[in-house]
Amino acid sequence: MATSVCSWNISSCPRLRLSTFRILSSSEIGVSRRQVLEQVDKELSKGDDRTALSLVKDLQGKPGGLRCFGAARQVPQRLYTLDELRLNGIETKSLLSPVDATLGSIERNLQLAGIVGGVAAWNAFSFSPQQILFISLGFLFLGTLDLVAVNGGIGSLVLDTIGHTFSQKYHNRVIQHEAGHFLIAYLVGILPRGYTLTSLDALKKEGSLNIQAGTSFVDFEFLEEVNAGKVSATTLNRFSCIALAGVATEYLLFGYAEGGLADINKLDGLLKGLGFTQKKADSQVRWSVLNTVLLLRRHEVARAKLAEAMSQGKSVGSCIDIVEDNINDADI
Repeated sequence: MATSVCSWNISSCPRLRLSTFRILSSSEIGVSRRQVLEQVDKELSKGDDRTALSLVKDLQGKPGGLRCFGAARQVPQRLYTLDELRLNGIETKSLLSPVDATLGSIERNLQLAGIVGGVAAWNAFSFSPQQILFISLGFLFLGTLDLVAVNGGIGSLVLDTIGHTFSQKYHNRVIQHEAGHFLIAYLVGILPRGYTLTSLDALKKEGSLNIQAGTSFVDFEFLEEVNAGKVSATTLNRFSCIALAGVATEYLLFGYAEGGLADINKLDGLLKGLGFTQKKADSQVRWSVLNTVLLLRRHEVARAKLAEAMSQGKSVGSCIDIVEDNINDADI
């Protein structure tokens, strides 16, 4: 699924001082973390990404705080060969070439139903060839209007809604995909801002057909660097891993990826925009794939618990709390 990227900004802003919480025991520590995360949810709901990020950074790496934020143990960055990826159980063709067979099948069935319905209507109402032509042109015009005006948003909304309603496999795949994005972002130090699991939810929250379901992030540092034309290696690594986290999750769970083509295209567009040669781009992608897959394998329990929480519509703060509760110190 496509992932929305939202701007985030850091500036001097009021911070919740940890000294206000008298931390004397592990149970009190837990309450303090939950209280801060509840405040993070409030700030995100108000659109104050700066304060939300500041609150998270106040607890970053502190005992009883947010041990896992930005604490991912990552593989050394170098040029990895395809054989090295295969030795780690990764077939890039199955991971980096997603084809959404489920929605493709639904779309073909709808087209077939439209043709059958058109023939039935022709016989039932004795439409003339000229009337059939006008009706066909009308549907073609509506489809073109949807594509031009809202980037195919209406068609995507219909297909996605049918997919979630009638295909449990599709519904589960989308949840797991977005949980992968959320978890990897948090582990590499990018705060998730929010998420939607269906196009209908995205429409209700954002009020736009141009926004598809996905996970959004507090990512102003990344956007500032992109606008300046100088993206640091650390920022690029984070973005690359987050972009590939969804397809990597699907690959690990199902042996192949169906969703996430838009994520891959965004990453490819960024690398081209930065002037990367094909060899340098391949190196970046291979490292990101290996790093992301190994992180997801190491934190499988946390990802599964996170996916369950997201399926229940838990808040960002609650999801972070679940991640923290399901990762051992030895794994970070």
